[in-house]
Amino acid sequence: MIRIASRVPDHGRLAPWRFILYRGDVRREIGAKLADLAVKLEGPLPESRLEKERTRFSRAPLVIGVVSIVRENTSIPQWEMFLSGGAAAMNLLHAANALGYGANWISNWYSDSNEGKAILGIGRNERVIGFVHIGTFAGDAPERPRPDVSNLYADYSGPVEG
Repeated sequence: MIRIASRVPDHGRLAPWRFILYRGDVRREIGAKLADLAVKLEGPLPESRLEKERTRFSRAPLVIGVVSIVRENTSIPQWEMFLSGGAAAMNLLHAANALGYGANWISNWYSDSNEGKAILGIGRNERVIGFVHIGTFAGDAPERPRPDVSNLYADYSGPVEG
């Protein structure tokens, strides 16, 4: 799956992303630390919220973090590197589904927190692209409302003024 995920547009062959595998008992340890951090940041929380934080990384047997790494380069913009990482995350999601697994790509409040990123082994100079949760899923995946595709494109009508 990682090999498939890595087959993305990568201007300059910089590999401006990396993958972190969270599996086994470490997923519960991360959950406990995230629950503690949530209390530190928000104050006392109801047990239901604490349980939600404790189980964030243990709902699937494997969670793969996709992380953007800024590479210094004078000709390739950082936004392009970040998009390459997004393509890697999407390929990872497709690879897991193609192999018959259930997969979900998420991010959450800890993705932009330096303390949260530290818990997850992500450096201050790195950005979270997302976490792909991989396992099996019993039942039908819920469908979300999607945009009307006919509103998402237009035929070219010439240059835009101003």
